Amino acid sequence: MTTTHSPSSTGLATRLLAGQAIVLVAGALTVGLVAAVIGPPIFHQHLLEAGHQQNSPELVHIEMAYRDSSLISVGIGLLISLLAAGAVTWFLTRRLRRPLEQVTHAARELTMGHYAIRVPAIAAGTELETLAAAFNTMAARLDSVEDTRRRMLSDLAHELRTPIATISAYHEGLHDGVTSLGPESRAALEEQTQRLARLADDIDEVSTAEEGRLALDLRSHHVTDLLWAAHDGMRDAYAAKGINLIVETSTTAGLDIHVDRHRIGQVLANLLSNALRHTPPGGTVTLTGHSSPHHTTLTVTDDGDGMTPEQLQHAFERFYRADSARTHDRTGSGIGLTISRAIINAHGGSLTAASKGTDQGSTLTINLPTP
Repeated sequence: MTTTHSPSSTGLATRLLAGQAIVLVAGALTVGLVAAVIGPPIFHQHLLEAGHQQNSPELVHIEMAYRDSSLISVGIGLLISLLAAGAVTWFLTRRLRRPLEQVTHAARELTMGHYAIRVPAIAAGTELETLAAAFNTMAARLDSVEDTRRRMLSDLAHELRTPIATISAYHEGLHDGVTSLGPESRAALEEQTQRLARLADDIDEVSTAEEGRLALDLRSHHVTDLLWAAHDGMRDAYAAKGINLIVETSTTAGLDIHVDRHRIGQVLANLLSNALRHTPPGGTVTLTGHSSPHHTTLTVTDDGDGMTPEQLQHAFERFYRADSARTHDRTGSGIGLTISRAIINAHGGSLTAASKGTDQGSTLTINLPTP
């Protein structure tokens, strides 16, 4: 059984004033108690030392005057303090209420899914300004995540629509007797089925990698061997499209890295496939590597379509394609780079993309820690 607590109906000004009043009253009582218990004996002793007679009318009158003046002073001081506390409370609550109301309103809007909400600039002290800035940063990130989610679902629906439509069309044709199950239709159905299976496998793989459940068989391998293995796996595809695939090994002689050979081969294949799609016939893609004191770097550089700064920002998002109008083919699932980055992250490295702009080629760089 869970219990819910309703928010307090007491305002900020009331709570501030009550807190200050409690402190002031406690201080006044303390002062009064000290003045009543300690002050009179000390004052009485000083009067006797000054020559006044014990229990004389004059001595009694002076002590009564002292007691009354002390009480009046404490009372007036308490009253003035309470008035000052009220003024300070009014000033502080007036200064704080509007910014807090703005943050509260923005938080309510955010809970309702309005991720474009922002807290306007406020001048109410460093702490509230920091709170507003942190809230706006959080809202911007949630807005970006929501935008990515919508785009991902849209792209996923698009990826599924084509093979499903093709399979449905052939199914209806076979059912109505319009189409026969010959070699051509069998090949078309097999291609679309494989496309669906590949998409499902890619989604499962990227989820596994991003959740840290990717099993790695880490061993020492020669960088040159890894580069040539990637070249051999893509050589025929590059030759068929008329693109030059060059492996530069002058800086990788004797260079070893501690990686999962299968996974790194998968990453290099994804990067080379991406370069193949975005490089026109007659272009060149270069695969190379070199080492630094703390990292081993592998790069795939092409002289193809290139990317704008906005495209670079989204290059590793699921199902993102730089520009569907410029993409030479759509055979990929759109998450090859996402899978590749997740695999490299699992190795403790990083995968980045760089480009000088449209039609100026791209460079994908893998940085892996040196054993």
